[in-house]
Formats: sequence, structure tokens, C-alpha cells
Amino acid sequence: MTNPIRVAVSGAAGQIAYSMLFRIASGDVFGKDRPVQLQLLEIPPAMGALEGVVMELDDCAFPLLSDVVISDNPEVAFDGISWAWLVGSRPRGPGMERSDLIQANGPIFVGQGQALNKAADDVRIMVVGNPCNTNCLIAMSNSDVSNDRFSAMMRLDQNRSQSLLASKAGVPVSQVTNMAVWGNHSNNQYPDFENALIGGKPATEVITDKSWLQGEFINDIQNRGATVIKARGASSAASAANAALEHVVSMENATPANDWFSAAICSDGQYGVDKGLVFGYPMRNDGNGNNSIVEGLQMSDFAKKQFDNVHDELRQERDVVKDLL
Repeated sequence: MTNPIRVAVSGAAGQIAYSMLFRIASGDVFGKDRPVQLQLLEIPPAMGALEGVVMELDDCAFPLLSDVVISDNPEVAFDGISWAWLVGSRPRGPGMERSDLIQANGPIFVGQGQALNKAADDVRIMVVGNPCNTNCLIAMSNSDVSNDRFSAMMRLDQNRSQSLLASKAGVPVSQVTNMAVWGNHSNNQYPDFENALIGGKPATEVITDKSWLQGEFINDIQNRGATVIKARGASSAASAANAALEHVVSMENATPANDWFSAAICSDGQYGVDKGLVFGYPMRNDGNGNNSIVEGLQMSDFAKKQFDNVHDELRQERDVVKDLL
């Protein structure tokens, strides 16, 4: 077998990581012929729970799991890694505002950004912990790792959007492609139904109820996280974990022809976004490890207004954490 890929997961005893680790160890992400070494990070009070998670990983007897390292020190957990899922953060609870999350979680990502300097040269970093775009910006700004190695999760929003469009159209979710979610993983994100396809046709030709697309569809996607919290008393875990894994698979493998995936990356000014913001874009992978933004998509006046709203939100979040950048 080839040498194991070393993978770090922070918040490794939490609900999202618990739904991720067994799939990573089984080969669902990096392939059934690639051994994995897990390097798991937690805060000191959760180390006992993390030891229990490791017991369960051992009990699964995964052939591809070469080793498990646990630590409460990010420099140990990130040493020599090629992928990092930064999951650990305080989850959003009922009635909690986004600004509260920024204040609570920002300092965590300063230290983790600095510790990423211990990673391998080929490291890629994917931020899941919310507010993930701005946490990614903080980690990126405090690391010597190149900006183009960082990304944040928009895949959960993409998946939610595809599922809702498929349900409305009465088709399998596999029929919904080219689903871009612009901007921020927040209730101001813009799920772009105008450029989406259903069965190869423009979504607006299959779903002709314009008021539903511009109203209920967008509102439901923007507020889905809060709806889940209200229903189960906790934030999304299994669906977030699934999206985080799919994000990495898309970043590692060629994108199917005539499709794209959504991810937040450091802007270089594409579509007029401020350089340096971590902004959600439609992306493609060329199969050779290169990920690029899909250029040239058109937006109506309605879409441009949605786009501008979320662009402004990310500017405001950047200003809140400017002392951490």
C-alpha cells in the first residue's frame, strides 16, 4: 500500500466529527486503496470522550486506518498533515446571533492558523466550524500556508438547495446540477436557482413559479440551519459532516463534465468580490489537483441584489475580526 495520508480533525469528539471519522477511516474520502492516519484535536475537557471515540475506531478494525494520534495541542495534531478539517468551534444554539459566534470562535482559529505551519507542504484546509467563512479568513491570515490552500464549507447549502429544487420539481436529486451558492454560509447566502439545471434544463423552465423561487426557496435555504435547531434542539451534525466529506472529495477529484460544486475560497477579485474575502463560488476541479472558479455566469438584477447583500455581510464580519487578522 501507499504511505498513509495524514489527516487532522479538530473538535474530534463532537457530533459533526463523530459522523465524519468512521467514513474517513473506511476509505470513503481518499479511496479504498489509500491508508489514513487520523490526527485528532480536542480541548482538554473533551479528551476523555475522544479516547472513547478512538476505542470505537479501534473496534471497527478498519483495514485502511494506519494510526490514530490524539492531542489537545494543535501543533501536535497538525504535524505533517495533508488535509485538515477544522470542525471544532462552539456550535450555534437557540437564539444565538452570528456576531456571538464570531466573538466566541475567532480566537480559536488564530492559534490553529499558526499551528498549521507544522503541516506538510501539500496541506489543504477546510473550515467547518461556524461562522466558517470568517473563521477561515482568521486561520488563513494567521498562517504561512498559501491562501489558495484554504476553503470553507458551502456544500451543505448546495446539498440543501439541490434537495429542495428536486422535491419541488418531483425529480431525483441527481437531476439537479450546476447549483452555485454565493457568498457566506449564513442566512444571507444566495442559492443561485437562475444558473441551476434540472434534468439538463434551466431550473426556471422546469419550475415556473417565480415567486416560489425568489421567495420560499431562498428563505428556506437561508434559514434551514435555524429550522433544524428548532426541530432537534441542536445544530446540524450528520448533514454537515456529510457535506464536509463531499467538499473534500470534490476538491480532490475531477468535477463531472458540465457541472460544478460550491465552496468558499479566498477571492482574488472574481465577480467583483473584495480580494481576500473568503467567498462562496461555483468551482471546478480539473482532475490534476487544480481547483478554479467558474467564470462568466450571468445574474439578473434580482440575483445581483442578493449577491451584493451577502458580499456586504462578509465585509462586515471581516471588520468585526480585523484585530485578529
